[in-house]
Amino acid sequence: MEGKALARFQRGSARKMRRVAALVRGMSVDRAAAMLRLMPQRAARPLVKTILSARANALAVEGTARHHSGDFVVAAVSVDDGPIARRFRPVGMGRAYRIRKRFCHLRVVVSDELESTDGRRRRPQGAVTEAHPAAKGEAAKK
Repeated sequence: MEGKALARFQRGSARKMRRVAALVRGMSVDRAAAMLRLMPQRAARPLVKTILSARANALAVEGTARHHSGDFVVAAVSVDDGPIARRFRPVGMGRAYRIRKRFCHLRVVVSDELESTDGRRRRPQGAVTEAHPAAKGEAAKK
């Protein structure tokens, strides 16, 4: 099961937002939100709000009583360029310099499982895993 959220027209360049988004891709939602809240980058604030909105959208779907908020991971984050607002600043000798105020669009997908590039399911980062059954048997022999 997955949930999606879209945040359009966010102030800040897409290039700066992508640097922050790359850090949380594949993490659990709780861990990603905690990390983003401590980051000094301005791009972290809209990203954490969008991730939490995607989780809320996934939990709002009917029949999700068996899921709780800790089950979700950030499956995909994409940051696209938005429009550019142009302003002009007066400078010396009657000239004007252009100031570009950039916007971007965020798209976040959270899922209860993370798919690898080859289509197989894998565990998210930071997930607690049990020991392999063969390893348990070897430990019991010792």
